[in-house]
Amino acid sequence: MINFRRSTAVLLGLLATTALAGPAQADEEPAPEPPRVELVLDVSGSMRAADIDGRTRIAVAQQAFNDVVDALPQETQLGIRVLGATYRGKDKKVGCQDTQQIVPVGPVDRSAAKAAVATLRPTGFTPVGLALRSAAQDLGTGATTRRIVLITDGEDTCAPPDPCEVARELAAQGTSLVVDTLGLAPDEKVRRQLLCIANATGGTYTAAQSAEELTDRIKQLVERAGDTHTRAPTVVGGTNACDSAPLLAPGVYADREAFSEHRYYRVPIRPGQELRASVSMALDRAVNRDYGVLLRATAADGRELVRGADAGSGRADVLSAGLRWSATADDDEDAAETEESAAPVVEPTTVCLVVSNSFAPRPGTAANPGMPVELTIDVVAAAPAPDGPDLGRGWVLLALLTVAGLITGLLAGLLTRWWVATWREN
Repeated sequence: MINFRRSTAVLLGLLATTALAGPAQADEEPAPEPPRVELVLDVSGSMRAADIDGRTRIAVAQQAFNDVVDALPQETQLGIRVLGATYRGKDKKVGCQDTQQIVPVGPVDRSAAKAAVATLRPTGFTPVGLALRSAAQDLGTGATTRRIVLITDGEDTCAPPDPCEVARELAAQGTSLVVDTLGLAPDEKVRRQLLCIANATGGTYTAAQSAEELTDRIKQLVERAGDTHTRAPTVVGGTNACDSAPLLAPGVYADREAFSEHRYYRVPIRPGQELRASVSMALDRAVNRDYGVLLRATAADGRELVRGADAGSGRADVLSAGLRWSATADDDEDAAETEESAAPVVEPTTVCLVVSNSFAPRPGTAANPGMPVELTIDVVAAAPAPDGPDLGRGWVLLALLTVAGLITGLLAGLLTRWWVATWREN
């Protein structure tokens, strides 16, 4: 009997422990992915030029890399890839395949990373496009944003693949990849190419004219990777009609839109809720002047509810538009029916968001993939509409002011009449 009671107590204890531990384990969230960054360094022959603070470009880049590795946040996973670093011959076909990953993406062995960079000597061609494509593969895929930092002093000498087209290709794949570019030479053609690469992926372009500028900028970009890597937009595909558009919840979404296209998305809004939406489109290629972006909210039958627009003339890199719309209350008949119902069910109103643009490509500009679109959607409690203008107690004040005005006017008239009469007598 005692053994039975003890067994029962043990069994109940195990069941209680399992019941308590079960929910805790179920509520555990997977550990977040760490920031992942790859530095891509141009080691082509032009990096021998000694025009940055009296030092060669490669020496300045090596010093910057060492400083960055020393200051690297502990949680950041870093990789290093080079291009034009090994082939010394003149066969362009062979030289344009010259890109290697010298430090794999992962927790960094600082001594090994600095030793690998210290042995680099300027050598060959500049296959930027191939290096970018390989760097994207190095970083892998996942739910969070990866970052590539490209440091180069010249344009790609091996196209195809064209580096700008590679950047658009990577962005169109929805790989949550950002490419930041750093230019070491004051060359307009290089600047345009690096700016195109950065714009295509939502990155930045910076011209570094000193060792200090280069070091500071790389550190900023690596630190930024730690701040932004968990905020990757969800890739979504808009359609050309409302009834087939994807149904979106509050969040941030990325898409691509062709020139002069209309793309539809749907958002359910319940009575008492307010839709807040904004859209941004990046100009990642040459377009004609005078363009605009239009964001509209329409009913399912096509009636326009509200719109927001933005226009540009060639001076902006990004155009944005936004709107707000609240679901209206049910009419009296619907309200009466709801009161009579024991368990009322309020169906949400489906609002169609329509993103349109009036971009037109310049001659020779590639039309595919479409322009980058970022759509932000939020649904919040609707703010009460302000009441109509009402004076309330102001009516009393208005009456007092009227009487005071009449008295003041009467007194002013009497005084003026007295003054005129006195002036004539004298």
